[in-house]
Amino acid sequence: LCLLQASRLEDLRVKLENEGLVNISYVVVNHQGAYSQKKFHLLKESVSDHITVYQQDEQQADVWTTLNGNKDDFLIYDRCGRLVYHLGLPYSFLSFQYVEEAIKIAYCENKCGNCSHTEPDIGNVCENVTKKEDEKLAGIEPEPIGQHSHHHHQLHRHRHHH
Repeated sequence: LCLLQASRLEDLRVKLENEGLVNISYVVVNHQGAYSQKKFHLLKESVSDHITVYQQDEQQADVWTTLNGNKDDFLIYDRCGRLVYHLGLPYSFLSFQYVEEAIKIAYCENKCGNCSHTEPDIGNVCENVTKKEDEKLAGIEPEPIGQHSHHHHQLHRHRHHH
């Protein structure tokens, strides 16, 4: 995640929180390479303490390889830790709306079935979000690029146990 993407993620976090979407965990995974490790402090400074920046150790298995993804991907999980969306480039650019829409849908809809960790008071927040997102998505149907680009109608259903 480049520094610009990181600052945009911070802006998105604030926007969603202001819309009532709270208790969302955000994690940025820094690349293992030496160049990225040297820039770790800049990455950490470009986001608030509400976003965790994880520094991979050079000796460990690469997180992105383990997750079948690439360093610029967004993986969006529901409250039960199930992967709901895996967005790759170009859909992961935060200048577009795909990541925001995917977070809202994962927050408000039970795409992977019921979850025992559902927030009790999200009804009012999600009622408006779901209507707006369905209207937006009805007019946007991009062609997926590669196996890691998933959108509203190409749900990537995986069961992950944490």
